[in-house]
Amino acid sequence: MSDPTRARDAAEVKKSVFIVDDHPLLRKGLALLINREPDLAVCGEAEEAHSALKGISANKPDIMIVDISLNGPDGLDLLKNIRALYPDLPVLILSMHDESIYAERALRARANGYIMKQEATEKVLVAVRCILSGEIYLSERMSRKLLHQYISGAPTETTSQLSTLSDRELEVFRLIGEGRGTRQIADKLHISVKTVETYQAHIKSKLSLRSGRELVQHAIQSKIDEKAQ
Repeated sequence: MSDPTRARDAAEVKKSVFIVDDHPLLRKGLALLINREPDLAVCGEAEEAHSALKGISANKPDIMIVDISLNGPDGLDLLKNIRALYPDLPVLILSMHDESIYAERALRARANGYIMKQEATEKVLVAVRCILSGEIYLSERMSRKLLHQYISGAPTETTSQLSTLSDRELEVFRLIGEGRGTRQIADKLHISVKTVETYQAHIKSKLSLRSGRELVQHAIQSKIDEKAQ
C-alpha cells in the first residue's frame, strides 16, 4: 500500500510555477511539461500583465515564467512591476527574440534568467531549477558573449546601436520589423497612434535614420539578422 504521509510530503515540496504568455498553445505545452515533474507544478497562467499581477497575488508562486511579447505592457514592463511589488520573486524571461539584444535588458531589469523559446522544451526545466536554487540562468552562448563583452569592453555594433533605445522604443522597433503598421502597433501595445508616432520619431533620431522608409528597412533588416543568428 502507498504511504499517504509520503504522498502528502511529496506534494508539499513541489515548487509552484506561474506562466505568462499570450499564446494558449505554448502555455498548455509548458504546463504539460512542468506538471509531469515530481518537484514542480503549474499554479496559474495569464496572457497579459494585469491578469498576471492578479494571479501572483492569488497564487503566491515560487517562480514566474514570463514571455517578453505580450499584448499591452510587455514582459519587461511586467518584470519591472513584479520587482516593485515582489522584489524577491524569481522570474525567468522566455522569448523568441534575439538574446544578444534582450537578455542583457532583462538582467538589468533584475530577471533571474533568459531562455529562447526555441530551447524551451529542452532547457526550461533546467532553467527553472537553476533559478530556484539561487542561480542566474543564461544559455552557454549568451554567457560567453557577455563574458567576452565584459572583458573586451566592446559590445557588438548591432547591440551598441539598439542599446540607445528604451525598452518601449525597442518594442516598437521590433513590431515595425514584423511588418506592423502604426495603427496595428498602437492596438498591440494599447497606446495611441500619436504615441507610436512619437516613439518612431525618437527611434529615427537615435539610429540616425532620415525617413520612415529607412526606419522600416532598418527594422526589417534587424529582424532578418536576428533570425540568421
